[in-house]
Amino acid sequence: MSSSSMKKNWVRGESLGSGSAATVNIAIPTNPSTHNFPSPTAVKSSLFLTSYSLKTEKDVLDILGPSPNIIKCYGNDCTVENGKRYYNVFLEYAAGGSLADQLKKYGGRFPEACARQCTKSILEGLKHIHSKGYVHCDVKPQNILVFDNGVVKIADLGLAKRRGEINREYVCRGTPMYMSPESLTDNVYESPVDIWALGCTIVEMITGEHAWYVGSCENTWTLMNRIGIGEELPKIPQELSQQGKDFLGKCLVKDPNKRWTAHMLLNHPFIKNPLPQPLPRKTDRPACMPKGIPCTHQAKMGEGKDFLDKCPGKDPKKGLTAEMPLNHPFVRKPLPPTLPRKSATPACMPKGIPCTHQDKMRRHCIKVVVMKRKSTLSR
Repeated sequence: MSSSSMKKNWVRGESLGSGSAATVNIAIPTNPSTHNFPSPTAVKSSLFLTSYSLKTEKDVLDILGPSPNIIKCYGNDCTVENGKRYYNVFLEYAAGGSLADQLKKYGGRFPEACARQCTKSILEGLKHIHSKGYVHCDVKPQNILVFDNGVVKIADLGLAKRRGEINREYVCRGTPMYMSPESLTDNVYESPVDIWALGCTIVEMITGEHAWYVGSCENTWTLMNRIGIGEELPKIPQELSQQGKDFLGKCLVKDPNKRWTAHMLLNHPFIKNPLPQPLPRKTDRPACMPKGIPCTHQAKMGEGKDFLDKCPGKDPKKGLTAEMPLNHPFVRKPLPPTLPRKSATPACMPKGIPCTHQDKMRRHCIKVVVMKRKSTLSR
């Protein structure tokens, strides 16, 4: 696609984020009937003179081809804006932001069931990347995107390299907190570095903290020495199941030759036997949806609204009988488990009850009241 045709078809919209080398915005089509990329689409842009990393990302995505666990690329172009030339890459839009965003939004940590699901998706993506002869080199929560359907996908492949390709001397690839010992001591960046970074990411999902504790007096160089020299390893979270601890033990191994591959880890019990608990989905809130109700419960709101509509109002004859509420879907059907929500507990809720259980508690309370009412009327 040519620069001129693309420029006619889109304008730069809302900012989604920025880094040291690129910015990300919504690409808004100027003519929906003729634009040749989905809406909404994200556009990642760099100044043309410093766009090497972004061009690498585009090239690697083209080579990798389609994968359900790697972000899609729809094309690229060049534009001149405010007298400056930009290189732009059009990418799949992730409504849920990054995994790091989700961790902040939901209290800083995930339940193990959710961490298992995310880990499986990341591993599927890494398996595909490695099978194509590439290494990501910068796996971390900020580079894992979350989509409306709860799927997570690997993004930001600007630092990726071919497997076996010798890394240039003094060129550091990745983020120190997630870098492996061999990359820091021997300048080696092969597929095991992605597995190490995945292990650090899992620790962060479970604990809400970085895998490496950094004191106030420590700097980046001190951290890199700790990772690369000696036998110190990240602490495995005690709250993890035995399967989870064993899985991390296969990722966080100093010797890269003893570290499990993505293919091997996909067959580990931690992944093969996940608990059914989906990621939260950031969906549009219907107009009838009161503020404060989790979006994951929107599918149940129809039942709740119908229940309230049938409750006695000014005309008791038009409401439910004492027997009927007990058979209504709002009372009979339980809510599915969701990620914890970081929100205030209403005054009517007993302290100490997680906000994720509020809807279940409300349903239970209503059921108790209805049963008491039925008992009173039957006397």
